[in-house]
Amino acid sequence: SSIFQVSFLLLITLSHEDTKIIPAEQKPVTLLCIGCSVIAPSVLLLLKSVWKACYKSSKVPRKASVLFFELLVSVGLAILTIVAMPHLDIVTNVTILNGVAVLPTFFQAVAQCTAKKINVSLLPSILGVLAILTAFCIFLVLYILKDLTDVQTATWVGLAVGGCFFVSFNWWENYFMLICVNSKSKFLKSLFEDLTKSQNMLHILSSLLRIVVTACVLGAYVPLANMDWDIVSSIPSRETRIVVITIGVQLISSALCYWFALAAFKMHAIRRCFIIPLYLASLAVMVFYIVPVIVYFEDYKLSLNTTENINFTSYCDEAVNGRNLSLIGNLYPELVLDVTQTLCFLDMSEMVDIGLLTGKKRKKSSYLCFSNYHSFFLFPTLDLFVRRLYEGKHVFDFTNIFISRYKEDGELAKVYLCATMWHETYEEIMNIMISIFRLDKYRPKEEEPKFNDFTFEAHIYFDDAFETVEGNQNRQLNSYANDLVKIITETIPDLFIIETPYGARLVVKMPHGNEIIVHFKDKEKIRNKKRWSQVMYLYYLLGWKLMTNYHKEWKKGGKENELIQKLETEKHNTYLLALDGDTDFQPASVMLLIDRLKMYPRVGAACGRIHPTGSGPAVWFQKFEYAVSHWLQKTAEHVFGCVLCSPGCFSLFRGEALMDDNVMKKYSTTSTEPSHYIQYDQGEDRWLCTLLLKQGWRVEYNAASDAYTNAPQDFKELYNQRRRWGPSTMANVVDLLGSTNLVSKKNRSMSKPFMFYQLFAMISAILAPATIVLMVAGSLSFLLDINTGIALVISVIPPAIYLGLCFKLKTDTQITIAAVMSIFYAILMLVVTMSIIGAMVKEKTILTPSSIFIVAMSIIYIVTALMHPQELPLVFYGLLYIICIPSAYLLLTIYSMVNMNCVSWGTREAKPAHSKTRVEALLMDEIDQHKTEFGPSGDTTRTSTPEQYYRRLILFFQDEQQFWKELIEKYLKPLKIDKETQERTKTDLQELRNKINFSFFFLNALWLVAAFLFQVFDAFVIEINIVDFNLVETGGKFQVEPMSLMFILGFALSVLLQFLGMFYHRVVTLIHYVAFLETEPKQQKYAHKKHKKQVIIILYAKFCFTIS
Repeated sequence: SSIFQVSFLLLITLSHEDTKIIPAEQKPVTLLCIGCSVIAPSVLLLLKSVWKACYKSSKVPRKASVLFFELLVSVGLAILTIVAMPHLDIVTNVTILNGVAVLPTFFQAVAQCTAKKINVSLLPSILGVLAILTAFCIFLVLYILKDLTDVQTATWVGLAVGGCFFVSFNWWENYFMLICVNSKSKFLKSLFEDLTKSQNMLHILSSLLRIVVTACVLGAYVPLANMDWDIVSSIPSRETRIVVITIGVQLISSALCYWFALAAFKMHAIRRCFIIPLYLASLAVMVFYIVPVIVYFEDYKLSLNTTENINFTSYCDEAVNGRNLSLIGNLYPELVLDVTQTLCFLDMSEMVDIGLLTGKKRKKSSYLCFSNYHSFFLFPTLDLFVRRLYEGKHVFDFTNIFISRYKEDGELAKVYLCATMWHETYEEIMNIMISIFRLDKYRPKEEEPKFNDFTFEAHIYFDDAFETVEGNQNRQLNSYANDLVKIITETIPDLFIIETPYGARLVVKMPHGNEIIVHFKDKEKIRNKKRWSQVMYLYYLLGWKLMTNYHKEWKKGGKENELIQKLETEKHNTYLLALDGDTDFQPASVMLLIDRLKMYPRVGAACGRIHPTGSGPAVWFQKFEYAVSHWLQKTAEHVFGCVLCSPGCFSLFRGEALMDDNVMKKYSTTSTEPSHYIQYDQGEDRWLCTLLLKQGWRVEYNAASDAYTNAPQDFKELYNQRRRWGPSTMANVVDLLGSTNLVSKKNRSMSKPFMFYQLFAMISAILAPATIVLMVAGSLSFLLDINTGIALVISVIPPAIYLGLCFKLKTDTQITIAAVMSIFYAILMLVVTMSIIGAMVKEKTILTPSSIFIVAMSIIYIVTALMHPQELPLVFYGLLYIICIPSAYLLLTIYSMVNMNCVSWGTREAKPAHSKTRVEALLMDEIDQHKTEFGPSGDTTRTSTPEQYYRRLILFFQDEQQFWKELIEKYLKPLKIDKETQERTKTDLQELRNKINFSFFFLNALWLVAAFLFQVFDAFVIEINIVDFNLVETGGKFQVEPMSLMFILGFALSVLLQFLGMFYHRVVTLIHYVAFLETEPKQQKYAHKKHKKQVIIILYAKFCFTIS
């Protein structure tokens, strides 16, 4: 901010009529620079808005009256900076820059009144209005009374004051929006709606208006001031350098000032990172300009070596006005004398004694301006300088934040933890239970809660939890479900178990008051698999628990409009945290996701950084793969558009988004077509995000929100997992690409350029097998020194044979063959990598295609890892990732495409081994007992020992039982598929597989044939001379094919965009994390510091005891 003010005031000083660095006849140049610095933000905003209008629908505002304020601001800004300020001294100009916020003080008082916040905080706003008006009155009186005959000075002063008032309309949008939101006037609300919907077009019109008005004022003032524009084309090089450097520093510092101010606002560090530096910046500018003037004046007096009293006026007459400007030498003394020149008309006789360049009367005026400016920020007026002078019109980024803050202040969010389980091991279940108990400690449920941000309730949906045991009439829990019960009973012995239409429910109250509800699903009573568990909790939590109370109030005669408004608010502040049965997370990770959804109302879902856990080469490969995916791909999606997949193992969804049209209803669709089985059932989390994106909701990624989940640890399980993910990812992306026009129109974050980026990514994924074959061919040609065409033929044979075998052999055999081939490919990749490095050292050059590619990718990955210091060790897994590229992008692609007709889950499919333990027997006895007590109504009462069990009784009401029966009947009834239907579905899936595989591999074959023809016939080959590290030609040449060059350039551009997106996302993540630390309650920090390990230690001790 100080550099910004110094550079701008320097331009103003150089434009002063009495300064000599820029001669009088060359003043139009400095005035032109002032005009450029004024309109530069408008030009950038215009370009940005026009770019958005090219691929977004931009509505024209119905009421053009809003442009009237922009006209006032444009006229005031141009007159103040171009006409008035160049005729005033440096102290006055510094004061003016800090006194332009005249009307915001008044608007703030009005906004507080309309928001019905009339209290003590209103007093500073009123005092601020009075103080700044008093300061301007004193300013006018002192200047005019100084010389009543000086009409010209009075004119400049009057224009300066008028310009300040007009410029202060620059903040009209901030307070107008707040006033409209809290107003009951239909006209204001319609105007606000019009302003919001036509935001982009208003930016275009207001930017053009500012540019045109500034140009008109500048063009008219120069001839009126008896200056000539022709001099602009004949400026000497010395003056040109001075002006160019000054305006360059001014524009760069202005942009940095805006970006740092934005960061301070987002970090909730406004007072110490924005307000105080902004206030001190003015004092620093004053010191920067005034201290050298005093020092030079004192040096001049000492140089005279006389006892006579030398005053400031004589110093100006002799040393300042009578100087000879040197065209060579140090420029700084001339700048100091030019600054002194602007102050020569003042009476400075008392300057040395009081340490100021103003007289006592000016001291009073400046003090009022500064104190008024400072008083703004001592109270809740943090959005006053959202649109600062000369920094552009970016109000909406801030206004949305402030409006959402005012609207949601004090509203309590409700978070439902929804974990789905199936065949998790004891250790995996222990991970998620520790995390839930950790969150219970972090946010205890109390009668008088200390924290008003959110409450939570944990739900676990256990799929296929029952099994039939010979000799027992009742179905009993299997070993996986029994592990969960065992863990809970070891921590909380008292359980509350009830029978339900879908199986059984277990209710547990944790040590700090929050509840865990475990839903044990019986696949004979309710549909199994993960998607149907999600449908189950979507309709139960959002359909039943959220809607029931409002429905009851409406039946009792409640006001419909008020109930609808309350319902919409609760839907907006209800969040579902989707979890897997083995997810390990910290409370801070949940808080960061909640904070994201609270801050931005159009965010429908947010996911965190997923870390795979486990051991072995398969896990090491996945660690680096997940890291690269999150570091580059997800950040690029977040920055340039939307995240396409929010993983179901750790994602927070907004209830309002899930309840939107065609989301929950569409998500509950039963698969009937072959494509449904692939898109709906194989990648349910991606499909849910596709539905949200189509409805206009934004999906985001938060890199600071960490979660850990177990990854497949053997080759077979990894291949089966990716066999599900690959085709479902492709199906969902194709679905989005097919709806590009609809998605880009409805979703403000999904632009057509972003969809083109996804199209390129899809083409790259489709051609990945052919690309890997070409890479292997190049490797063989490099190692064996054979013709590239022959190498290509050799490279095609192994994957072609594997492709044919996959259509004939069983999946286990296919995976075994892929594992053996992966070893050979890994050895080949390792040898080739070492050979390329050796060739670079031997030939002393890296300017070959393979060398450039390896070096560039290594630099990008290393720099990216350095941007994630906590994950830096993952770089060591990069070598394993590189040598496994053929396996991951060739063999795995072939396996997943050929077996896309297999719709089994592929992982955790081991059958549970039944072992009826004491805990399970106790559970089934409890269920039998409640069966008797329920009777036909399903209602019962139960009491427990007060010391061991909470007293609050949970009743399974008849109406909830009826809800489950209706829900199961409509959506979740177990599918009864006969043999004929199964055969028909199997045949349809095979036909779909054959069609897609033909197209998929035919495109790859075309790509390979084209590459082969180019290599055999040397058509369109580009030859480039090889140079060494000194850029001296070595005599060697390398050839580049146009197709390979085109693909490499496209890939390089994609990676570069991802890298830039990652860099921007890191900055945003840092800001968000700092803001989270700043807003975390103090008592929470103390409690977290004191007890952060207590729950973990207790559960870990019990875990160790159980294992032993």
